[in-house]
Amino acid sequence: MEKSTYSDHLFQFRSVESKRLVLSLAITLTVMVVEIIGGFITNSIALLSDAGHMFTHAFAIGISLLANFIARKPPCHHRTFGLYRAEVLAAFINGLFLLPIVGIIVFEAIVRFLNPQDVIGFYMLIVAFVGLAVNITSIFILQDSRDTSLNVKSVFYHMIADAASSIGIVIAAFIIMSTGLVILDPIVSLGISIVIIYWAYGILKDSTRILLEMAPKGMNIDTITEDLKTKFPEINEIDDVHLWTIIPDMLIYSAHIKLNIELITINQEDFILKINEYLIKNYKIIESTIQIYPEDAVEACNL
Repeated sequence: MEKSTYSDHLFQFRSVESKRLVLSLAITLTVMVVEIIGGFITNSIALLSDAGHMFTHAFAIGISLLANFIARKPPCHHRTFGLYRAEVLAAFINGLFLLPIVGIIVFEAIVRFLNPQDVIGFYMLIVAFVGLAVNITSIFILQDSRDTSLNVKSVFYHMIADAASSIGIVIAAFIIMSTGLVILDPIVSLGISIVIIYWAYGILKDSTRILLEMAPKGMNIDTITEDLKTKFPEINEIDDVHLWTIIPDMLIYSAHIKLNIELITINQEDFILKINEYLIKNYKIIESTIQIYPEDAVEACNL
């Protein structure tokens, strides 16, 4: 019953999440077109590089929407956890896709360093302001979902990177208008590249951690083991502990627990239920598989 309730809640959340992503995609595509046109009119590589970043952002949202659709398919006999991991895979692809984009931006910036070109600062400033306004709007749209979905988090960081690059372009445009120092244009492009690399590294690291089924970031199975033994003195030993993540808000735990029968005052099913409830409340572990055996059973097996 609890699993069904959780799945229903997750599906409803993903539905709301998809609507936010669609709205963000529409905004992003609009600004991307504006920046491409503005980049050619002003001859600004910074604007064109930001438009390229906008394209990767639109691509990221498109993959995220597809992953949301796939992840909402219910579990069945051959996909027992459903297809929730599609979201993590989408985040990994989004992070990976940014790396060649950075290479293109850096190459173009180096070309501009070697062959400086005139930039129309006024139009560059106007387009950068439009991009900044749109990025801030998208950040507000997605901020409520970023901590519950690595998929949305990847898109949210795209937005943060876009906003940071827009701010850099605004500053560069002001200086170019005042001093004519066009070398700032490729410098801003390199700054945008650094932001993108930083974002891509974070998402690739988090998504790889989940795909390799490592313990969630910030959680230690030894700490959980000691906590359970302190909370439940009936436990003598905990072995074969596994803790992994399906998606950031779906933690799974399994363990073999050796009990001291003399201290047990309730039946084992109720005892397991108490452990499960404790793990949900204190560690947000939604599913636990606990195998319990008394010490004398282990000795008998060994004999």
